[in-house]
Amino acid sequence: MNLRRDVFQAIADPTRRSILLLLAAQSMTAGAIAANFETARPTISKHIQILTECELLRQEQSGREIYYHFNPAKMKEVAEWLTPFAKLWDDRFNKLENLMKKYKSKK
Repeated sequence: MNLRRDVFQAIADPTRRSILLLLAAQSMTAGAIAANFETARPTISKHIQILTECELLRQEQSGREIYYHFNPAKMKEVAEWLTPFAKLWDDRFNKLENLMKKYKSKK
């Protein structure tokens, strides 16, 4: 059974989010990624596979090694989805800030 996944399903798992954070700093091989986790390497490989399928990671062959790179362009989908919520919270914080300024000026 081949399930179609999207970036939101991919980042729903905390291990996959940790892998993305690791690879945002530098590209790594699957073994180097797995060395950062206490789970079995096949489990990490499955997480890497899911992230690659969702295009959050891209592979680059270098000799016998495959290096995984973080793909920030794909994270743009997440950022675009979050933008309205960020604006909503900014508006609420601005209203709270204005309210607090009025409260201070009355003292």
